[in-house]
Amino acid sequence: MKRIIYFIVSIMCVCHCGNAQKADGFDWRNATVYFVITDRFCNGDSLNDVNYGRIVDYGSEQMNAATFHGGDFKGMTEKANEGYFTKLGVDVVWMTDVYEQIHGWMAGSGSINDFPHYGYHGYYPLDYTQIDKNYGTVAEFKELVDTLHNQGIRVMLGANLNDPGYPTLLDAVQYGFAETGLTEKEAAQHIRDWSFDKFFEDRLNWNGWYDRGWIRMPDENWDETNPLEATLYGMPDFKDESNEAVSIPQFLKKKWLNEGTKNDEWVNPSARVLRTDREWSPSQYLIAWIASWVEEFGIDGFRCDIVENVHLNRWKELNEACNIALDKWRKNHPESPASKWKDSFFMTGDFEPSGIEYKPKYAGAGFSNMVNCNFPKNGDLDGIVYVWQAYSDSIAAHPGWYPFNYLNNSYHRDADMNKMMDCATTLLLAPGISQIFYGDETGRTISDARLNVDSAQAFRSDMNWNGIDVNLFKHFQKLCHIKGSHPVIGYGSQATLDTHTCIRYNDSDTVLIKLMPNDGETIGVAPYFIEGEILTDLYSGQKSTVNNGKIKFSPTQANVMVITRYNQ
Repeated sequence: MKRIIYFIVSIMCVCHCGNAQKADGFDWRNATVYFVITDRFCNGDSLNDVNYGRIVDYGSEQMNAATFHGGDFKGMTEKANEGYFTKLGVDVVWMTDVYEQIHGWMAGSGSINDFPHYGYHGYYPLDYTQIDKNYGTVAEFKELVDTLHNQGIRVMLGANLNDPGYPTLLDAVQYGFAETGLTEKEAAQHIRDWSFDKFFEDRLNWNGWYDRGWIRMPDENWDETNPLEATLYGMPDFKDESNEAVSIPQFLKKKWLNEGTKNDEWVNPSARVLRTDREWSPSQYLIAWIASWVEEFGIDGFRCDIVENVHLNRWKELNEACNIALDKWRKNHPESPASKWKDSFFMTGDFEPSGIEYKPKYAGAGFSNMVNCNFPKNGDLDGIVYVWQAYSDSIAAHPGWYPFNYLNNSYHRDADMNKMMDCATTLLLAPGISQIFYGDETGRTISDARLNVDSAQAFRSDMNWNGIDVNLFKHFQKLCHIKGSHPVIGYGSQATLDTHTCIRYNDSDTVLIKLMPNDGETIGVAPYFIEGEILTDLYSGQKSTVNNGKIKFSPTQANVMVITRYNQ
């Protein structure tokens, strides 16, 4: 613990341009988003590590690839209070979905079933009206969101209108919607030779789970080439096209009745009134449940899952509901600095394999972008300025639609981990939003889950608090603060000067970005900077005076200079 505290204190001294309570000059177009899998980040309370009859330890890192590892809201709040996010220089914390997850396990690696796969990542919702106990309580979540808001940081969650979590053996036993022939203890334990395919074949006999009014299932005659009808990965899909009224599934009613008031610590107060049957379609229930988290906690944005599999009108309805909910939260919480923020509710989405291309129909539904899957991941500084130019031109052509760039995320760890310094430079100086995946800034390594058939679980390893790459962290930190202090980097116009040099400019600011400077090289800055002006390299702190339209700095090992006017 002393080592961790010493590290946090030391990095606070690296850059003092990030105030904990900053004036709200925030603009989503220039945001730096920190994406964290809550369960993998920091364990602040070991007493909430095991819940619902789940098994969390199967004896090896390989078998524990997708169990719950203990990260929670308390741990994230501890790190926020230590100043981790503000000192890193991020504007937004995006955490994985907090809704109560399926209790049991799914087959890891699909039909191979080589490890148990739980909903630790938040993508398998069982109950949208309450928090999963492994993450913490309502009070702890409120403390986390309020702490981040007080630091000037927006908060994002995930929203899924496409599918519920898989029905598992343990859930079937606990809520009685399918005959398994197993006791609860047996259903909780991973069974290597269990056939989930057979379990799914028997789904027609399930009683009390989501019925056919709510969902479509793979055994029906759907057009699997149509994303609006396809049932992904064997998951039943919500019938978002339906306008027919449905009742809340019996298993949820049974669950809520059995829990009574003993689960009040985890129930979202704004969702409690939404636990009764209405004359609502499936999507109306889902939208109301999801928007209730905005109303209760003041959530600022959502990353929406698999957007092309849901009809556009439903995304637009979610956006409208969330803007109403956010306005209500701001009016009800005048004591919070976040109540003064004026930006609308933010929505982005995954649309594989989307890039930066403008999607007018999705923009009309309330999206500001799609996650940019095509951002270069190789850290190649020999030409990234031309990629940046395309991004800048796209922003200029479509105001209000801007890139959401990443190197790694929950589904892909594609960046060259041996070139993370240069990768960070390409990401954090790119026009648009920059998303950092937790641990990219600290040199977090993959786990032994790489030995499983589904090796993707390996890059969701635990945060490496006891093995931080300090030099890499400082590089991320400097670039985050530079970007935050100069919004022109995110959405200014760009002029490309050569393979390694470009200018970002607007009416109030001008920044020159120089990559891979050579020793003794002079840099032409006219006509963007005038003769006799003193310029500073924000990365190294060096200063130089414009002479004959040129400046000269000593190169740095970081291969980057960010040059602007020196303000005394």
